[in-house]
Amino acid sequence: MSRLFRRALLALAAAVITLLCVGGPAAAHGFSSTVYVHVTEGDGGRLRTAVDVEYDLFVVSAADSGHDDPLFRSGTAAFDAGDSARQAEALDAHAGSAVKYVTDRFSVTSGGTACRATRTGDFTIGRREDVPYAGLVLDWSCPAEGDDHVVRSALFPDGEHYVRDAKTIVTYEVGDRSGSAALDGEHPSFSISQSWYERFWEFFRLGAEHLLTGIDHILFLLALIAGSRRPREVVLAATSFTLAHSVTFLLAALGVVDVPPAVVEPVIALSIAVVAGWYLWRVWRRGVEAADLGTAGEGHFGLDRAGWTRLGVVFCFGLVHGLGFAGALGIHDAWSWTLLWSLLVFNVGIEAVQLAIIGLAFPVLVLIRRQAPWAGLWTTGTISAGVAAMGLVWFVQRVSAV
Repeated sequence: MSRLFRRALLALAAAVITLLCVGGPAAAHGFSSTVYVHVTEGDGGRLRTAVDVEYDLFVVSAADSGHDDPLFRSGTAAFDAGDSARQAEALDAHAGSAVKYVTDRFSVTSGGTACRATRTGDFTIGRREDVPYAGLVLDWSCPAEGDDHVVRSALFPDGEHYVRDAKTIVTYEVGDRSGSAALDGEHPSFSISQSWYERFWEFFRLGAEHLLTGIDHILFLLALIAGSRRPREVVLAATSFTLAHSVTFLLAALGVVDVPPAVVEPVIALSIAVVAGWYLWRVWRRGVEAADLGTAGEGHFGLDRAGWTRLGVVFCFGLVHGLGFAGALGIHDAWSWTLLWSLLVFNVGIEAVQLAIIGLAFPVLVLIRRQAPWAGLWTTGTISAGVAAMGLVWFVQRVSAV
């Protein structure tokens, strides 16, 4: 066994162990929230921001004195009752603390000078992601003239311990400028005068980070790689997965489909177990040679009937993963074409990371298989068994959490 082979095997084993160790939580993405902001020109040269925040999270976060706060008591009672009118009344009755929470964490500056916020109208209640959202309209008076407005959001930070990795999705139509931006804890602000490539990079980065931090999607991809015998198999499987999740990603962005996370998340976990278990089943049914060395009968594109069936299964599960990607941005409404373009860029970021993982992991498996076929079978079998077990654990946890 060569030194290069031993190093490759150790590197791959370390990577798998790391993935499985950090992949314990039932919800791979954690409990997060998305804030939606639409920026337009207001009256008298002011800037207007329509801010939508998740209602129950907003009530808990804005309550100054915890459970004894009047906003918390009336707001949570209205939420439990499912009464939109009562929810709006609770916020209006305690508008001071509610508005202060937003303006302390959301701001607009112009020419480096802070703009002053004025509440316009009453709170409104709508629904996004199948939960109530509170709407607040703020007009911003800016002392400095110009179009270099900078929007900053630190709403629902990790330090408040209610959610983590909260995002603010901003769309804007100001003068002859329009576009969108994604803000989070690491990138909390953007300028309305930003260039198109800066907007591109924001959503590309967000997509790449989402896949890297979404351990369930990475394990699904690893199961595809481990169960592929030849480069064309993993390419076809990855392409099928990409096409499928792109379809549902776009359908969700256009508001055509809306599947609750309570359904999507368990199915994603089950897909991980099924795809990983498929390779183990092939080893047991057809034997080592056919499973790992590719001596089974082949048809079109170098795939036998089992290979085509696996491709179909991957495509179907890819449709569900697309809903998971869409859920990362709370995509459940038909937005502007400008935002839709940004969401496509988000998808490009996902694909870039996916291709990078394939480019790194698959050659290592090929090297192991060529150096020692039995060691290759042992390695891929271990990976598949571990990933399948983790998928089943997640599936049980997510179903029981519903």
